[in-house]
Amino acid sequence: MTAIFSDELDLRITRTVKAPREMVWRAWADPKQLEKWWCPKPWRAEVQGFDLRPGGAFDTMMLGPNGEESGGRGVFLDVVERERIVFSSLMMAGWRPAPSPELPMTVVITMADEGGGTLYDAHVMHADRDGRDRHESFGFFDGWNTGVDQLEAIAIALQGGKG
Repeated sequence: MTAIFSDELDLRITRTVKAPREMVWRAWADPKQLEKWWCPKPWRAEVQGFDLRPGGAFDTMMLGPNGEESGGRGVFLDVVERERIVFSSLMMAGWRPAPSPELPMTVVITMADEGGGTLYDAHVMHADRDGRDRHESFGFFDGWNTGVDQLEAIAIALQGGKG
């Protein structure tokens, strides 16, 4: 299945991560590693559900330094090892409809070899322009780019056997 992307409705970050794709995949696929990079510090993430297969749960809680909380629940729609992860907040585990997600979106993460690193693409699709603009106003580019920086650091550490 090929997603249809829209410049008007979607947000996207494409970066070269300075670590091999296998290590980037490990940083994504291991919930303990994901907790280390998922949200910008000083926030931290707790993975409460992570069943990396189509129909499996994706449930994280981001915790702020002043007691703030921001949950992110959804379902994995598609998983191709070391290549693609697709998840959505519109459904929950087992394809159950989600009860009014705060930020309805579907995310397509792709990874490909690029030199000695990984071409990492995070494409976030929204139902309408309002949702896209709201997500951008939450600090999408700063937050997600910081997350990719942290992902890169974890993947490099895994490569060196420090994960």
